[in-house]
Amino acid sequence: MADNTLSPDDVRRLYEQHGPALVVYACRYTTDVARAEDVVHGIFHRLLRGGVTVPDHPAGYLYRAVRNAALNALRNEARAAPLGESCFVHRGGNREAALALQEALSELPEEQSEVVIMRIWGGMTLNEAAAASGVTLNTAASRYRYALAKLREKFQPQGPRGPKEKKS
Repeated sequence: MADNTLSPDDVRRLYEQHGPALVVYACRYTTDVARAEDVVHGIFHRLLRGGVTVPDHPAGYLYRAVRNAALNALRNEARAAPLGESCFVHRGGNREAALALQEALSELPEEQSEVVIMRIWGGMTLNEAAAASGVTLNTAASRYRYALAKLREKFQPQGPRGPKEKKS
């Protein structure tokens, strides 16, 4: 991939490596799995057609392209899609847990959810996520740390009786 043009095999490998995480990332903007998949497939279709200059590290390009395409799709849609199907699949098939995770990520600041998705679902290093986001490593690491702290707090078990009640 040194000449910045991608063969069909290069595109296939990139799709296999980043496709599922990019769908999750697109859901950050669309909240609709089908539209997120369409956005991601559109990016890879454009890569297959050729004529796209891709940097030496294509992961950053892919995330920026998906973000831009998802935002364009959202702008073109007259009404917001309801949150009905999660982009996440719970290992035990718990649909409610998957929807809760999607909702929790959507409540995070965009910069934080972006680095969490790139890191956890995209399998990117913090260096790669920083480069894809156009920020320093320290900034990406801080965003990741803050996001995980917020997610831990949100999903922390409340004990057998739930949250403690205040005494009157």
